[in-house]
Amino acid sequence: MAATGEQTEEQSLFPTALSEEELEEARRKSTFKQLFGSSKIFLAPGEKRPQRPDLQGNLIIQIKAAEHYQNGKEAMGKSKYEKAVIFFSKAITLQPEQTQLYVSQAEAYLQLCDFQSSAACYKQACILEPRAFSDRLAFVYYLQGQCLFDRGLFPDALEAFSKAAEMKPGGRAYEVRSLACLTAAGHHTDALKLVNGWMLSDGPSSDRYILRARLHKLLDQTSQCYQDVKSALALNPTCPAAGALLLQMQKTSEQARQMAVDRALAGKLPEAFCMINIALENCPQDARLYLFRGILYRKLEDYTAAIEDLVQAVELSVDGEEEVRGQVEARDEKDEHGSVEEEGQFQLILTYNDFAVQCFNRGLYAEATLLLNKAIEEEKSQAGLYLNRGDCFFKQGDWCYALADYQQAEEMMRPDDPAVRLRLAVLHNLLGSFCFQDGCFQEAAEMFSLAVQYNPAASQYYENRSKVFRKLLNLDGARRDFICLLILDPSNEEVPPLLMNLFPGCSVSDVLSSPTGQAIRVQLMDTIQARSSSSDQQRLSEKLLKMTLTSENTAGPSVDPHDAGKELKLCVNQPEMQLTVKSLLQVKEVVRSFLHNHPTVHHTGPRLDTHQPPSRSTQ
Repeated sequence: MAATGEQTEEQSLFPTALSEEELEEARRKSTFKQLFGSSKIFLAPGEKRPQRPDLQGNLIIQIKAAEHYQNGKEAMGKSKYEKAVIFFSKAITLQPEQTQLYVSQAEAYLQLCDFQSSAACYKQACILEPRAFSDRLAFVYYLQGQCLFDRGLFPDALEAFSKAAEMKPGGRAYEVRSLACLTAAGHHTDALKLVNGWMLSDGPSSDRYILRARLHKLLDQTSQCYQDVKSALALNPTCPAAGALLLQMQKTSEQARQMAVDRALAGKLPEAFCMINIALENCPQDARLYLFRGILYRKLEDYTAAIEDLVQAVELSVDGEEEVRGQVEARDEKDEHGSVEEEGQFQLILTYNDFAVQCFNRGLYAEATLLLNKAIEEEKSQAGLYLNRGDCFFKQGDWCYALADYQQAEEMMRPDDPAVRLRLAVLHNLLGSFCFQDGCFQEAAEMFSLAVQYNPAASQYYENRSKVFRKLLNLDGARRDFICLLILDPSNEEVPPLLMNLFPGCSVSDVLSSPTGQAIRVQLMDTIQARSSSSDQQRLSEKLLKMTLTSENTAGPSVDPHDAGKELKLCVNQPEMQLTVKSLLQVKEVVRSFLHNHPTVHHTGPRLDTHQPPSRSTQ
């Protein structure tokens, strides 16, 4: 009771006294206020904070941010860019939504050549205000790329220039720098794609053609380079870059052509072929080069390619599209062998002929005939072409056409030329055999006489004519021919029966030692000697040998100066003809009578006679 009385007294003295619980709550609130100041969250409900504008948080932040920004600008004015960066960073920390703060900091970084940080600031500014600072950001990337390019860091520089181009589409300066990076890094194919894109989007121009021509040259695409140079000159004939590049290509072409000539003279035709290809890539409209390569193709027996090149050479020279040689060594287009056009046509004829000879040797007589027809259409004054076509007709059994071609060649060649004489002798002997088998003995005698006239050294002709004379009861003629057979071929198996019939009771020695035999021997030897004059040791006919590669002059389209005067290839040359005469004379397959059933002379193509009567021996 005493304690209770004391409390009552204390309350009466301090009417506002608090309980222990209330005092503890008051102490806790006081502690929070000491930590967080007079924040309004600690105000009691309904309690109002005193109005102090100078103590508002937003205003304080704005003022401080403005102070930092101002300090940054002052530092920029004094070129103290590091301090400016710090001040702008403090301002951005206080007000990160202010675009100008990022722009100012980006400019400060730019002055410090910290392009990466500057670009990061401008990126943030672009986020706050899209596309507002794209041009400036592109410029920052451009500066970054240029610095990297100067340091030789081409991939990094390309990335920077590419970003600049993305920020400012259509900015050709940035794309040009990207092109420079691609070229410097060796990515020429990508660079070419970029230029092709410009050609499509902006259209062609002489500068773009030259730019693409240089890229083609770096990629060893010489033909495309040449075409672009020509296109640039077509748009701007006075374009100095195009003219210089064209002159450079012409010099390269001339050097390669000279090297091709040297290789050809040394007999290194494959190497010469490679060099002339280089020359053609640099000047693909030079008719001389196509002519040279066509000759090489012919020498290498690639006749289809040779024909294509020679036709191209003729077309270029006819159309007047030969290259202007500029400062390259000038030379007269016409020399002693004629113009490029004439030489090209001539080489084309040679190629047709050589191709035909190849087909002939492979048994493709119809194809060979067609090729020779084309050659004769181009050149009707070359006897060798008629000889070869006559051989093709002979192999196909078209005797009348073979005879017509051989006779045409005879008119154009020397009468004693062995190439045509041997052929005419063989064919007349063959025709005489057909006439004999058909009972046309007088015609057979005439044919055998012509065979003897063309080749008096062939014993078979005398044997055949002797048998015909016997049928015609011309015993004197039969005996004279028999004596010739004895002189030329005494071991012939037909000698005994003929001797028994024509000189009964006489021996071979009796016949040969008789005055008549001695006289015939002298006459026969004189005839053979006259036919076997020095012309047999010479090459086949000057006209036949006329068509060849040109020129002792290495500047000309020649393969070998020693080739001048080289002949047309013959389907059957003289040694081969000598070896095959006997086999041709032993033809056992008989066709219908040449005189009674010969084909019409209006037929111009090859004909195979598939109907062949059974063989009959010439008796």
